[in-house]
Amino acid sequence: MGNVAVVGSQWGDEGKGKIVDWLAQRADIVVRFQGGHNAGHTLVVDGEEFRLSLLPSGVVRGKFSVIGNGVVVDPWALIEEIDALAKRGIEVGPDRLLIAENACLILPLHRELDRARETARGAKKIGTTGRGIGPAYEDKVARRAIRLCDLASLRYLESRIDELLLHHNALRRGLGVPEIEAAELSAKLAEVRPRLLPYLGPVWRRLEEARRQGERILFEGAQGAMLDIDHGTYPFVTSSNTVAGQAAAGAGVGPAALDYVLGITKAYATRVGGGPFPTELDDEVGRTLGERGREFGTVTGRRRRCGWFDAVLVRQAVKSGGIRGIALTKLDVLDGMGELKMCTAYRCRGATFEYLPALGEVQSDLEPVYEVVEGWQQSTRGARSWADLPATAVKYIRRIEELIEAPVALLSTSPERDDTILVRDPFAD
Repeated sequence: MGNVAVVGSQWGDEGKGKIVDWLAQRADIVVRFQGGHNAGHTLVVDGEEFRLSLLPSGVVRGKFSVIGNGVVVDPWALIEEIDALAKRGIEVGPDRLLIAENACLILPLHRELDRARETARGAKKIGTTGRGIGPAYEDKVARRAIRLCDLASLRYLESRIDELLLHHNALRRGLGVPEIEAAELSAKLAEVRPRLLPYLGPVWRRLEEARRQGERILFEGAQGAMLDIDHGTYPFVTSSNTVAGQAAAGAGVGPAALDYVLGITKAYATRVGGGPFPTELDDEVGRTLGERGREFGTVTGRRRRCGWFDAVLVRQAVKSGGIRGIALTKLDVLDGMGELKMCTAYRCRGATFEYLPALGEVQSDLEPVYEVVEGWQQSTRGARSWADLPATAVKYIRRIEELIEAPVALLSTSPERDDTILVRDPFAD
């Protein structure tokens, strides 16, 4: 039995929370390896909805959970999430959650900088969540970030704060924002320090022990391949690598620890925020998809843009991310539609593309080449076997497999955990 990495193959919001929750019953440890609390994973447990941002999805099921070094952690958001679960009867103590001691922090100044920059961009906004994720990653790469382990020594923490503010106060002066006093930031961190320190430890060591003991590890990604800082629709992307390769670096394990990569793929396409979206539907069909699929961001509440399935993008995600199989979600949203369209290529300025060109100017002008397929009138919601699916729905799924050059390993037919058709067990493959 191997370890599985779960990643999004589109622009995020593909339904990773439900799939990770379903897979967690076969895993011993669930690990978040990148992103911050801009990610939102929704789980439905016995009819009760849980929305998680930083905590791994397995924590609701009592699985040992890990936040890896590739994640940027907002201490106040994390504490709020832990406390919210406690009020619902789910205790998340140090015996159930381990946080990488070398993970970097998101601070109030990061949130303020994020929002100030978006305001300054005006009509050219990237569409960030304003939660400070990007600025926190910038500080990490620039080697001035405050890490969780720095909280262990108040004297050392003060020196790190001084170095951080040397940069940020200069930025704030340029943006016309009041400077930050070191003592003020130090006091805020000293206040949350006792709540965080018990959770810290060398994650890489714990995961290596788990591998030696034969425990199964589930690596949980956030966002999607087209939001990857390198492989996505740059600059309209997140600030971390979202592909499966980041699972190794972001958790402190070698790439050999990843035995199977499962790409979560929605049966149509959605996107939140700005940036190119070749198959976007600004019509009644697009609105129908949004209403049926309840397409609102888990974290931000923003309405998602909706469009037809884009096989070009998903095939590219399969190739660049090492995806061996997909979990197809929200098939039931397409129930009752007379015809469906699937993007098989792009046209732009007389040229045809079977991949997403890197140049942003070209990305914004791409026109989809569609293949029209027959829809189905019967309901697929709640189906738990292939026999429960209409023949035309099966035909749609098989065509997706052909176009993206990857098999369907799981099929989700509702937000409920058990409404899932297992075609190939990722842990046993």
